[in-house]
Amino acid sequence: MAASDSSATTIRLTPESLRVLAHPLRSRLLSHLRIGGPSTATQLAAALSTNSGATSYHLRKLESVGLVEDTGDGQGKQRVWRASSEFHAWDPSDFAGDEDSETALNWLSHDYARHFSEQYDRWLGVSMTWPGDWQDACGSSDAMVLVTSDQLREMRDEILDVVARYRRVGQGNPRARRIAAYTFLYPLDLDRPPVQDAGA
Repeated sequence: MAASDSSATTIRLTPESLRVLAHPLRSRLLSHLRIGGPSTATQLAAALSTNSGATSYHLRKLESVGLVEDTGDGQGKQRVWRASSEFHAWDPSDFAGDEDSETALNWLSHDYARHFSEQYDRWLGVSMTWPGDWQDACGSSDAMVLVTSDQLREMRDEILDVVARYRRVGQGNPRARRIAAYTFLYPLDLDRPPVQDAGA
């Protein structure tokens, strides 16, 4: 699960880094550093309504698996942290048979869905204050496709390639704003599990 953008830095989750990331505060810390840029533990604590002691502890846990790093720009004992990559990637099959990792991935996936809902709800709350052209350009859509798993993966990769093409096209333009682009692909026929390929 990642953007297929060769210009973006990506880290692939390992069982260890997945289990570290599957924590409410750590997930938010990493997201905040990716969106907001380098910050101290004190600044992050204020932004996320927690205390700097807990923030420092969880930043060190993220650092231990390579998800965040010290910029070296801090003064004295104060450290300035940054995300070590722009994205992280995984396939659920990476963790197949590892019960702890599967549980962590399930939690993290649910957390991302909750985070999307919260963020999109915030946009809906202020959208009417934005110019009409932005309101028209933003929004959501849904569609149904009938595909095999291979065809679905191909479609997903094509969508990610389009997003990757547009990642920095507005750079240097004062009219440009950062936009979140989420992709959720899931089966509708949950009562009809797919037939496994022979040999799978």
